[in-house]
Amino acid sequence: MPIRRGGVLMVHASLSGTGTAPETVRDALLAALGPQGTLIVPAFTPENSDTSRAHQDAVAGWSDLEVAAYRASMPPFDPDSTECPTMGALAECVRSTPGAVRSAHPQTSLAGLGPGARKLLGRHPMRSHLGRLSPMRGLYAADAQILLLRVGFEVCSAFHYAEYLMRPRPPRRTYRCVVQDKGNWVSYRDVSLDDSDFGAIGSRLPGEFLTVGDWASKTVVLCGMRDVVGHARGQMAKYRQALA
Repeated sequence: MPIRRGGVLMVHASLSGTGTAPETVRDALLAALGPQGTLIVPAFTPENSDTSRAHQDAVAGWSDLEVAAYRASMPPFDPDSTECPTMGALAECVRSTPGAVRSAHPQTSLAGLGPGARKLLGRHPMRSHLGRLSPMRGLYAADAQILLLRVGFEVCSAFHYAEYLMRPRPPRRTYRCVVQDKGNWVSYRDVSLDDSDFGAIGSRLPGEFLTVGDWASKTVVLCGMRDVVGHARGQMAKYRQALA
């Protein structure tokens, strides 16, 4: 299964240790997609939170006073300028490329290049991290391909869309982030996202769903979003409910 020319491709990547510039990878992927294709990457900002691992690691060992000062000084999410440092060099490269489009979610935005990016990423309300109101719905409708470039299914964000499709609906929780002004914390409720079993779910996907290769001594996987989301949803429905 090659990259589909004119299609939509969502890429999760780790370029560490390859010696390859992210611009080179970006350009190769855009060339494979062709002029009508669209390249999408996660541009998540988990550090814009007070419950994420990224935030907790940042304030570990601090006093209450130091944490309060840090929270008050945190800048708001700005889709045009906020970097996505935890998403890897390729994601930051795509996000910062002139002409790139980025969705508006302050914690789980996506960025893209290509003629379909603006339509796919134009709507992303805060109350839907990666659910039916997010760009994930459009990616699913387009049967986007997913490329895991030297990373595993542990980071396959399309599996989160499967969580939103579960019945009965998964539990919800409160999230907090900074928007509009420095230190302006807001709260909202959404599905309690859980990626702890994504690696195991990926390991159980049927082989016919996957095209597997390697690059720079690590595995590369290409698959169709509808196939893997449907299978992930089925897996979650079987054992997550049993554990609840």
